[in-house]
Amino acid sequence: MIALALAVAASVGAGWGIERRGEEAARRAARLLLDGMLYALVPFVTFVNIARLHVSTGVGAGIGLAYLELIVVGALAWAVGRRLLRVDRPTTGALICAAMLANTGYLGLPMTLAVLGSHRLGEAIAFDTLVSGPLLLFVGFAVGAAFGTKAGENRRERVRAYVARNPPLLAVAAGLLAPASAAPHALVTASHVVVLSLLPLGFFVVGVNLSAEAEHGRLRPSRALRAPLAVALALRLAVAPALMLALSTVVVTVPDAYLLQSAMPCAVNTLLVAHAYGLNLRLASGAIAASTALVLVVGLAASAV
Repeated sequence: MIALALAVAASVGAGWGIERRGEEAARRAARLLLDGMLYALVPFVTFVNIARLHVSTGVGAGIGLAYLELIVVGALAWAVGRRLLRVDRPTTGALICAAMLANTGYLGLPMTLAVLGSHRLGEAIAFDTLVSGPLLLFVGFAVGAAFGTKAGENRRERVRAYVARNPPLLAVAAGLLAPASAAPHALVTASHVVVLSLLPLGFFVVGVNLSAEAEHGRLRPSRALRAPLAVALALRLAVAPALMLALSTVVVTVPDAYLLQSAMPCAVNTLLVAHAYGLNLRLASGAIAASTALVLVVGLAASAV
């Protein structure tokens, strides 16, 4: 956990510092990194691991409850954004993604080890693979296409943008059709290295975006984003785990790892959706940074105890 927290802090700090020294160059680098992650790194990892995936039955009713919980959270984000806060469509889309997409891989897995122990890791991996992954590809990118400024003006254009700007989804289709031999062990090992690289790259971009929005070197969200940011944090870190706990109590008891995964911060991949479709990058970056900081502090305290 300590190494993970240091890696996140170093990556955000590097992005912040570089943006301060050369604003336009740093922002251009951030855009290039997001393009590289969206069109190369993430599709590569997705294809290799889907091609080698062995799907088993009996994953538990908790997976279904997780989807139900996230659908409710997404609907609440839409209702608050459009009906109460009355923010624009790109901000609403970013709010929905920040509330629904959780960092169950980069942070959820190591936190499960630190807090619950290695005997719960398999449950955490199942949640990450069967909930967070599909949710990003099928729901997160769909939200981007529906609410973003780069997706087109009518429904047909937005549907086309959903497919054309969703390389990981195409990689899933290719991985399902390809034989396991198309993803030899060497590529699987390489994909693991790429996964590790996505964390610092993603938080570097977060740092660049945060620095670009900071005034006089101090991070302070604009007045227009304070309410959406507060709502995103409340939905992701409080409402989502509370709903999961309630469903576990009323419907069927779910593993503790599922409850922990439901409380993870906003996913770094939210940036990919925001970048690809024109959602509010400021809100996405702020929600990722703030929620990650809060969860890391709690995780470090829990692992110390």
